[in-house]
Amino acid sequence: MTDASALPQEPSRFSAVLTPHRSLGPKGFIVLMGAVCAVSFGTGLFFYLLGAWPVVGFMGLDVALIYVAFRLNFRALRLYETVDLTPDALTVTRVAPSGEAQSWSFSPYWVRLSLQPRHGRSSELSIASHGKRLVFASFLTDHEREDFAAALAKALSLYRSAQEA
Repeated sequence: MTDASALPQEPSRFSAVLTPHRSLGPKGFIVLMGAVCAVSFGTGLFFYLLGAWPVVGFMGLDVALIYVAFRLNFRALRLYETVDLTPDALTVTRVAPSGEAQSWSFSPYWVRLSLQPRHGRSSELSIASHGKRLVFASFLTDHEREDFAAALAKALSLYRSAQEA
């Protein structure tokens, strides 16, 4: 039987998936589109009864454009980033709405985490090491970015202290 305290302790592992905020879910979208269709139909019917029948086509075009705009917005919200701290690397992977993924790896011992407030704009979270710098989590709110930066800084600190021990 082996003593558990004699086994080497693996540095803490940190993993997070960052996604943009989605204020309108699928049910909300259906309700919103139903309301837009009802208002558009009612307005179109009113103008049709007044004899301005070409307005009906424009009302339908409005509904179609609103639908397309929301679908494009939902597509853009498929963007996400993963941050993974392992004993070997701190890896940030960004997956675009198209599904294309880009990955950046940094040595967790040497990486510097920076959260810079910018006047009139949202803050900027970045990591840098050995001349490479990556800005990430740009779609988070300032408060979410601050919370995430604190959690990642704590995980990196625990990693470094475990490496020095």
